[in-house]
Amino acid sequence: MQLDIINFDGKAVGKADLQDSIFGIEPRADILHRVVTWQRAKSRAGTHAVKTVSDVAGSSKKAFKQKKTGNARQGEKKNVHMRGGGVVHGPVVRDHSIDLPKKIRALGLKMALSSKVADGNLVVIDSEKLSAAKTNAFAKQLKKLGWDSALFVGATELDANFKKSAANIANVDALPTIGLNVLDILKHDKLVLTADAVKAVEARLA
Repeated sequence: MQLDIINFDGKAVGKADLQDSIFGIEPRADILHRVVTWQRAKSRAGTHAVKTVSDVAGSSKKAFKQKKTGNARQGEKKNVHMRGGGVVHGPVVRDHSIDLPKKIRALGLKMALSSKVADGNLVVIDSEKLSAAKTNAFAKQLKKLGWDSALFVGATELDANFKKSAANIANVDALPTIGLNVLDILKHDKLVLTADAVKAVEARLA
Protein backbone atom coordinates (compact mmCIF):
# COMPACT_ATOMS: atom_id res chain seq x y z
CA MET A 1 0.00 0.00 0.00
CA GLN A 2 1.03 3.61 -0.45
CA LEU A 3 0.69 6.68 1.78
CA ASP A 4 1.48 10.30 1.05
CA ILE A 5 4.66 11.68 2.61
CA ILE A 6 3.94 15.16 3.95
CA ASN A 7 5.96 17.91 5.60
CA PHE A 8 5.09 19.92 8.71
CA ASP A 9 3.07 22.31 6.53
CA GLY A 10 0.76 19.43 5.58
CA LYS A 11 1.84 19.41 1.92
CA ALA A 12 2.46 16.13 0.10
CA VAL A 13 6.09 15.75 -0.99
CA GLY A 14 6.16 12.11 -2.09
CA LYS A 15 4.85 8.59 -1.65
CA ALA A 16 5.77 5.89 0.87
CA ASP A 17 5.41 2.19 0.09
CA LEU A 18 4.26 0.24 3.15
CA GLN A 19 4.58 -3.53 3.41
CA ASP A 20 1.20 -5.21 3.76
CA SER A 21 2.73 -7.90 5.98
CA ILE A 22 3.50 -5.22 8.60
CA PHE A 23 1.01 -2.41 8.04
CA GLY A 24 -1.89 -4.29 6.46
CA ILE A 25 -2.79 -7.19 8.74
CA GLU A 26 -6.07 -7.58 10.63
CA PRO A 27 -5.72 -6.38 14.27
CA ARG A 28 -6.83 -8.75 17.02
CA ALA A 29 -7.85 -7.35 20.40
CA ASP A 30 -6.67 -10.45 22.28
CA ILE A 31 -3.13 -10.21 20.89
CA LEU A 32 -2.92 -6.47 21.62
CA HIS A 33 -4.23 -7.10 25.14
CA ARG A 34 -1.60 -9.77 25.80
CA VAL A 35 1.24 -7.51 24.65
CA VAL A 36 0.00 -4.49 26.64
CA THR A 37 -0.40 -6.66 29.75
CA TRP A 38 3.13 -8.03 29.30
CA GLN A 39 4.53 -4.54 28.78
CA ARG A 40 2.80 -3.00 31.79
CA ALA A 41 3.73 -5.93 34.03
CA LYS A 42 7.37 -5.67 32.96
CA SER A 43 7.47 -1.98 33.92
CA ARG A 44 6.35 -2.65 37.50
CA ALA A 45 9.20 -2.35 40.01
CA GLY A 46 7.81 -4.80 42.55
CA THR A 47 9.95 -3.26 45.30
CA HIS A 48 7.11 -2.40 47.73
CA ALA A 49 7.33 -4.39 50.95
CA VAL A 50 6.39 -4.34 54.65
CA LYS A 51 8.12 -5.63 57.76
CA THR A 52 6.96 -8.96 59.09
CA VAL A 53 7.39 -10.15 62.68
CA SER A 54 10.91 -11.39 61.88
CA ASP A 55 11.91 -8.01 60.37
CA VAL A 56 10.71 -5.68 63.15
CA ALA A 57 13.49 -4.47 65.44
CA GLY A 58 12.98 -5.16 69.13
CA SER A 59 13.11 -7.78 71.84
CA SER A 60 11.19 -11.03 71.69
CA LYS A 61 10.83 -11.00 75.47
CA LYS A 62 7.35 -11.57 76.86
CA ALA A 63 5.65 -8.21 77.51
CA PHE A 64 4.62 -9.09 81.08
CA LYS A 65 3.90 -12.16 83.08
CA GLN A 66 1.04 -14.40 82.04
CA LYS A 67 -1.26 -14.08 85.04
CA LYS A 68 -2.40 -11.73 87.81
CA THR A 69 -1.81 -8.42 85.96
CA GLY A 70 -5.40 -7.70 84.95
CA ASN A 71 -4.32 -7.47 81.31
CA ALA A 72 -4.92 -9.82 78.43
CA ARG A 73 -2.09 -12.29 78.04
CA GLN A 74 0.57 -11.18 75.56
CA GLY A 75 3.66 -12.65 74.02
CA GLU A 76 6.39 -10.64 72.34
CA LYS A 77 5.83 -6.98 71.43
CA LYS A 78 6.63 -7.65 67.76
CA ASN A 79 3.42 -9.63 67.20
CA VAL A 80 1.13 -8.39 64.41
CA HIS A 81 -1.65 -7.24 66.78
CA MET A 82 0.69 -5.02 68.84
CA ARG A 83 1.36 -1.37 68.13
CA GLY A 84 4.63 -1.15 66.18
CA GLY A 85 4.57 -4.87 65.50
CA GLY A 86 4.94 -6.69 62.22
CA VAL A 87 2.46 -6.70 59.35
CA VAL A 88 0.78 -9.91 58.28
CA HIS A 89 0.01 -10.79 54.64
CA GLY A 90 1.54 -7.53 53.39
CA PRO A 91 3.25 -6.99 50.01
CA VAL A 92 6.72 -8.47 49.51
CA VAL A 93 9.46 -7.82 46.97
CA ARG A 94 8.59 -9.78 43.83
CA ASP A 95 9.00 -9.86 40.07
CA HIS A 96 5.75 -8.97 38.27
CA SER A 97 7.02 -9.76 34.78
CA ILE A 98 5.36 -12.49 32.72
CA ASP A 99 6.62 -14.51 29.77
CA LEU A 100 5.47 -13.74 26.25
CA PRO A 101 7.00 -15.28 23.09
CA LYS A 102 8.93 -12.94 20.81
CA LYS A 103 6.68 -13.88 17.90
CA ILE A 104 3.61 -12.68 19.81
CA ARG A 105 5.35 -9.43 20.74
CA ALA A 106 6.31 -8.80 17.11
CA LEU A 107 2.80 -9.71 15.94
CA GLY A 108 1.30 -7.29 18.49
CA LEU A 109 3.50 -4.47 17.19
CA LYS A 110 2.46 -5.21 13.61
CA MET A 111 -1.20 -5.21 14.63
CA ALA A 112 -0.84 -1.91 16.48
CA LEU A 113 0.71 -0.34 13.36
CA SER A 114 -1.98 -1.87 11.15
CA SER A 115 -4.74 -0.54 13.42
CA LYS A 116 -3.45 3.01 12.95
CA VAL A 117 -3.40 2.54 9.18
CA ALA A 118 -6.94 1.11 9.22
CA ASP A 119 -8.20 4.07 11.26
CA GLY A 120 -6.44 6.61 9.03
CA ASN A 121 -4.24 7.73 11.93
CA LEU A 122 -0.82 6.81 10.51
CA VAL A 123 1.07 9.77 9.06
CA VAL A 124 4.40 9.69 7.25
CA ILE A 125 6.50 12.86 7.26
CA ASP A 126 9.62 13.56 5.22
CA SER A 127 11.76 14.50 8.24
CA GLU A 128 11.44 15.51 11.88
CA LYS A 129 14.30 17.99 11.71
CA LEU A 130 13.59 21.57 12.83
CA SER A 131 15.70 24.63 12.21
CA ALA A 132 15.40 25.82 15.82
CA ALA A 133 14.18 24.53 19.17
CA LYS A 134 10.99 26.55 19.71
CA THR A 135 8.27 24.78 21.64
CA ASN A 136 5.64 27.48 21.14
CA ALA A 137 6.04 27.57 17.36
CA PHE A 138 6.03 23.77 17.14
CA ALA A 139 2.89 23.52 19.31
CA LYS A 140 1.09 25.98 17.03
CA GLN A 141 2.09 23.96 13.97
CA LEU A 142 0.76 20.75 15.54
CA LYS A 143 -2.51 22.50 16.40
CA LYS A 144 -2.83 23.67 12.79
CA LEU A 145 -2.37 20.06 11.64
CA GLY A 146 -4.92 18.84 14.19
CA TRP A 147 -2.45 16.57 16.01
CA ASP A 148 -3.50 16.97 19.64
CA SER A 149 -2.18 13.55 20.65
CA ALA A 150 0.73 12.22 18.61
CA LEU A 151 3.64 9.80 18.86
CA PHE A 152 6.57 10.75 16.62
CA VAL A 153 8.99 8.01 15.60
CA GLY A 154 12.37 8.66 14.02
CA ALA A 155 14.88 6.20 12.58
CA THR A 156 17.85 5.87 14.94
CA GLU A 157 18.39 9.23 16.62
CA LEU A 158 15.91 12.09 16.81
CA ASP A 159 16.86 15.63 15.83
CA ALA A 160 18.01 17.57 18.91
CA ASN A 161 15.88 20.64 18.09
CA PHE A 162 12.85 18.44 17.57
CA LYS A 163 13.34 16.64 20.90
CA LYS A 164 13.62 19.94 22.77
CA SER A 165 10.60 21.41 21.00
CA ALA A 166 8.37 18.42 21.69
CA ALA A 167 9.55 17.72 25.24
CA ASN A 168 7.08 19.99 27.06
CA ILE A 169 4.00 19.54 24.88
CA ALA A 170 1.21 17.52 26.50
CA ASN A 171 0.19 14.28 24.78
CA VAL A 172 3.14 14.47 22.37
CA ASP A 173 5.98 11.96 22.63
CA ALA A 174 8.96 11.10 20.47
CA LEU A 175 10.86 7.82 20.17
CA PRO A 176 13.53 6.26 17.96
CA THR A 177 12.51 3.12 16.10
CA ILE A 178 14.19 0.87 18.67
CA GLY A 179 11.84 2.24 21.36
CA LEU A 180 8.62 1.78 19.36
CA ASN A 181 6.12 -0.22 21.40
CA VAL A 182 2.45 -1.23 21.40
CA LEU A 183 1.41 0.68 24.53
CA ASP A 184 2.68 4.06 23.30
CA ILE A 185 1.13 3.52 19.87
CA LEU A 186 -2.30 2.79 21.34
CA LYS A 187 -2.08 5.66 23.87
CA HIS A 188 -1.80 8.33 21.17
CA ASP A 189 -4.36 9.24 18.52
CA LYS A 190 -1.82 9.84 15.75
CA LEU A 191 1.27 7.81 14.89
CA VAL A 192 3.73 9.93 12.92
CA LEU A 193 6.63 8.10 11.26
CA THR A 194 9.45 9.70 9.36
CA ALA A 195 10.26 8.26 5.95
CA ASP A 196 13.47 6.79 7.40
CA ALA A 197 11.50 5.35 10.34
CA VAL A 198 9.24 3.43 7.95
CA LYS A 199 12.26 1.68 6.48
CA ALA A 200 13.71 1.05 9.94
CA VAL A 201 10.42 -0.42 11.23
CA GLU A 202 10.16 -2.71 8.21
CA ALA A 203 13.76 -3.85 8.72
CA ARG A 204 13.08 -4.50 12.41
CA LEU A 205 9.91 -6.52 11.80
CA ALA A 206 10.88 -8.23 8.54
